[in-house]
Amino acid sequence: MSNFVDYVKIYCRSGKGGKGSTHLHREKTIPKGGPDGGDGGRGGHVILRGNKNYWTLIHLKYARHAIAEHGGDGGRSRSFGADGKDFIIEVPCGTVAYDAETGEFIADVSEDRQEVILVKGGRGGRGNWHFRSSTNQTPRYAQPGEPIEERAVILELKVLADVGLVGFPNAGKSTLLSVVSAAKPEIADYPFTTLVPNLGIVPYHNYQSFVMADIPGIIEGASQGKGLGLRFLRHIERNAILLFLVPADANDIHKEYKILLGELEQHNPELLDKQRILAISKSDMLDEELIAEMKKDLPNIPYVFISSVTGLGISELKDLLWAEINKDTNRIITHKPLDVKTSHEDDEFDEEEFDSEEEEFNEEDFGEEYFEEEWED
Repeated sequence: MSNFVDYVKIYCRSGKGGKGSTHLHREKTIPKGGPDGGDGGRGGHVILRGNKNYWTLIHLKYARHAIAEHGGDGGRSRSFGADGKDFIIEVPCGTVAYDAETGEFIADVSEDRQEVILVKGGRGGRGNWHFRSSTNQTPRYAQPGEPIEERAVILELKVLADVGLVGFPNAGKSTLLSVVSAAKPEIADYPFTTLVPNLGIVPYHNYQSFVMADIPGIIEGASQGKGLGLRFLRHIERNAILLFLVPADANDIHKEYKILLGELEQHNPELLDKQRILAISKSDMLDEELIAEMKKDLPNIPYVFISSVTGLGISELKDLLWAEINKDTNRIITHKPLDVKTSHEDDEFDEEEFDSEEEEFNEEDFGEEYFEEEWED
């Protein structure tokens, strides 16, 4: 089993707020000290936190329940209850959260130590000290504290890269990545050698660099589940540039490019708004006359003929990529709502029965003053 996990569904439950106290002050010399009940503590949040030291979601694959602590109850002498401990979920930078029921986008954790609250803990109830008045000097009621919140959340990892490689199997994507960077992806002469995304840091002039991502090859019909399907295309949704690789020995370069473009559109139409560059790989087999003839039928986008074996066009490709990466107009990040009906990967976590510990709320147990008061943050 691969250690690279980029999709997981988790159950999140916050802590409920602690009950306010109904304590009445009593001392030997003060027989009727009045109300002194303290407030309940806040329930714990479930928080998503970015961590640059993580690169996969595998640590959440078998730990899918995030349950925060409840807030403590208020006490005598206006003592506050303890706040419930937050539950922190550490995730790699580039993780995107969606609501598992509706597919709605929740948050994108793209920076180290960035925090996002997935479910908020309940506020603690106020003690009876807050409800004293000239006409009700000994209120014997307090707020019970807000209940828990719970939701199922889908986490998807989208790798942080500047350039995403798109192409059919055996188009030379992994070979190119191994040549322009220090990455060592698996390379072989059979389809689908790459089963998980690979990242490489590509050095450029003056000690500058950019990140290139190699994703598994896609084939015609991938949007219907053929090959590896579109499972890994989420990783190029945050790339600045899409680099299409088509081998020089392809029957029709323009046609293959159109097929790849169509599969991207099936996955997410907003990907077509990204800057696209075409690289014709394995061009060491071509002579200048043949290259000139092939240029007449290429798509109307920037292109370059390259060879990872001889180094042909590699410097020109780097220059072109660097120029496009640094254009502000190419910094387009797309997060479409998740289609939860067709979500296919490891969706189900073990259902467990959780006691919500919610108390029945009876209006007759509280005075009118309770309902006139506003909750305090």
